[in-house]
Amino acid sequence: MLFPSALGPEILVTGVHKRINDAFQVFDHDLNKTVDVREIGAIVRSLGCFPTEAELLDIIDEVEEPNGFICFERFLPTMSKILMENKFRPIPEDTLLKAFEVLDQQKKGHLEPNELTEYMRQGDEPFTQLEMEEMLSSAVEPDSNLIYYKDFVNMMVLDGER
Repeated sequence: MLFPSALGPEILVTGVHKRINDAFQVFDHDLNKTVDVREIGAIVRSLGCFPTEAELLDIIDEVEEPNGFICFERFLPTMSKILMENKFRPIPEDTLLKAFEVLDQQKKGHLEPNELTEYMRQGDEPFTQLEMEEMLSSAVEPDSNLIYYKDFVNMMVLDGER
């Protein structure tokens, strides 16, 4: 007879594999268990990991195929290890909110896309054009063309990280 504690690690690994598979499938447009290397950053971030650009390039170097694609079989063990070791965890929700509030000097509760783009292109690790497009596609409220940052932070933060 197996005790529940003996099943714990296998259940945890199965859950991690399912999360990785689900995230990967969103970007597997041809349904062939491969994605374009340019989409790995979005996949990794969708799993709640936020590596620096250099760390992301290390991940890509580990899993990239010669043709510029990433196959799921190579990505799964690398991403599983990252998730199991809790690497590249996100910034806490309250810290993110404070950062947006600093940017929102007039305390409007929102930013315009061009404001956020300007801020995110500054600093030690500026966002690339592709990264900005990815972020803005999920951050900008389509009806108003504004970024309501409290809603955006809530969307970005994993339920388990609150």
